[in-house]
Amino acid sequence: MKFHLLTIFPEILDSYINKGMIRIAREKKIITIEAHNLRDFAVDKHGTVDDRPYGGGPGQILMIEPVYKALKKIKAGIKTPKQKTKVILLSAKGKKWNQQLAQKFSKLDQIIFVCPRYEGHDERIVKLVDEEISIGDFVLTGGELGALVIIDSVSRLLPGVLGEPESLKEESHATPGFLEYPQYSRPEIFEYTQRQKNLKQKKIKLTVPPVLLSGHHKNITNWRNEQSKTTENERTENT
Repeated sequence: MKFHLLTIFPEILDSYINKGMIRIAREKKIITIEAHNLRDFAVDKHGTVDDRPYGGGPGQILMIEPVYKALKKIKAGIKTPKQKTKVILLSAKGKKWNQQLAQKFSKLDQIIFVCPRYEGHDERIVKLVDEEISIGDFVLTGGELGALVIIDSVSRLLPGVLGEPESLKEESHATPGFLEYPQYSRPEIFEYTQRQKNLKQKKIKLTVPPVLLSGHHKNITNWRNEQSKTTENERTENT
């Protein structure tokens, strides 16, 4: 799979894509990530890609012409079928990203991200893309982080990326409405002290649920299935 990012800060991606799972996936050539500097498609020699919005208002917005020119060049170099490519605009009013969309997008060959900056984008850019996507109800200074979130969540679903593919089957959100059961490791008992409001020290003891130490596989499976069906709030109360 190949990911393209249209951005005015192509170097902003380097620290993340060169570490961990994403780095390994790139080294295995399972994924390719290419950043395209929008200033290379600017309308003037000064590299201008944003301008004041008509009608007034604060800040600058991403102009349509550089985006159009960049998309035209990228698409010209794509040989895969059109239905296997999507152009995504990171947008506050876009469709909310979730695990089901990640699974759907993992079947594509190419994803092109348009990453606005500052006050947003010329609304006509929407006509040039296939979907608008939001990663949540909050505001970022640019779309690059949103694109990286999507790249990460899609890449880990591709064959060969994760060391243990079985882990995909029981993880949170793999099935809508279900969260993965809580997991525990050593030590069996963890103790620490906590200062109370009266300044006295209270010893806190955190233990592993006894069922996980029982060695009874059927009971463990039943407990995990039961925990997977609880909400996050209920789970916190139970533990």
